[in-house]
Amino acid sequence: MIDFNGLRQDFPILNQRVNDESLVYLDSAATSQKPQVVIDRLSHYYQWDNANVHRGVHTLAERATRKYEASRQRVADFIGAKSSKEVLFTRGTTTALNWVAQFAKTVLQPGDNVIISIMEHHSNIIPWQEACRQTGAELRYIYLKDDALDLADLNNKLTEQTKFVSLTHVSNVLGCVNPIKDIAALAHKFGAYVVVDGAQSVPHLAVDVQDINCDFLAFSGHKMLGPTGIGVLYGKEAILEKMPPIEFGGEMIDFVGEQEASWKALPWKFEAGTPNISGAIGLAEAISYLDHLGMSAIQKHEQELVDYLLPQLKAIDGLELYGPNNSQGRAAVFSFNLKGLHPHDVATALDYQGIAVRAGHHCAQPLLHYLGIESAVRASLYCYNTKEDCDKLIQAIRATKEFFNGTF
Repeated sequence: MIDFNGLRQDFPILNQRVNDESLVYLDSAATSQKPQVVIDRLSHYYQWDNANVHRGVHTLAERATRKYEASRQRVADFIGAKSSKEVLFTRGTTTALNWVAQFAKTVLQPGDNVIISIMEHHSNIIPWQEACRQTGAELRYIYLKDDALDLADLNNKLTEQTKFVSLTHVSNVLGCVNPIKDIAALAHKFGAYVVVDGAQSVPHLAVDVQDINCDFLAFSGHKMLGPTGIGVLYGKEAILEKMPPIEFGGEMIDFVGEQEASWKALPWKFEAGTPNISGAIGLAEAISYLDHLGMSAIQKHEQELVDYLLPQLKAIDGLELYGPNNSQGRAAVFSFNLKGLHPHDVATALDYQGIAVRAGHHCAQPLLHYLGIESAVRASLYCYNTKEDCDKLIQAIRATKEFFNGTF
């Protein structure tokens, strides 16, 4: 059985002091920290295996290619894909969602519509704004009911002209977990493609793409203990077969003549240029670490932290908390404001006490505008956090209130 309370020892960056205080890292929704095994794997690749992949016949190239493609299979197994052909390596969630939106431009026509929600990250808003603007399609938003997705609103807005439904699985601001499987089943009745932003879900929940039956899933390595600059776009093989490449150049070609070219088979037709080889290998190692912990165990541990922290935050006078009031169906993401204090002042005060949180609009300006605020403080937890971290956060918030307001 894994001792999550001792897990921080696996993460060298957490074993330091910030402003003469033991570091409490509560910004994992922005990026997660990396265990030593991932750092070592990256170092080992550059020290022993560094070579370009796929075309070289020398030993280093063959080793690099083997490990790169093994990483693709590792990802496919982790998310329950039918085949590694359905796993495309990208720079991250943003790139992956942009690729889908580029595909959408070949599908959408005037009179069609795309449905997203008001809680989306900018990466799942702007590409759709552009796709609709360039094709004449309509961009429709689902709004909220009781700080959760309003499914009745979705029902009302779905039509036969809905071609794409693109939603976050877990809100990076509200922390609410959306019922993606049910939404996918409903959207498919109208013949729509279902796109899932899994940036905040894949690192924390057991996500099986065949079970939820999404058509696309996008996520980032750096939010799930892996390196930056590596991400994944999952797509059903039949869809990817008819989806044109997004970028063109080396690696993705089969034949090039003076006036024409043909593409490699899946998944390589989408991966132009030298890929992020070390990033893919590092991501595979991160997945191995997560599998060792067990995604169900991670989810249970984080749920215990949510159950522990949520009532304490709600008990602080003058603290406005956004998202579901109930701990069930809520991820370990807590966005809040302290009455009379700017979020950046709060975040700075917490940093003085060794606590790393994020303040700002969290790349979700439409949501914050909908909530009637401009910015918020966000504390986000992961597998390496503990109840002691939660206690320190509560103490630091109270100390911050006392410093600025003179009262508790």
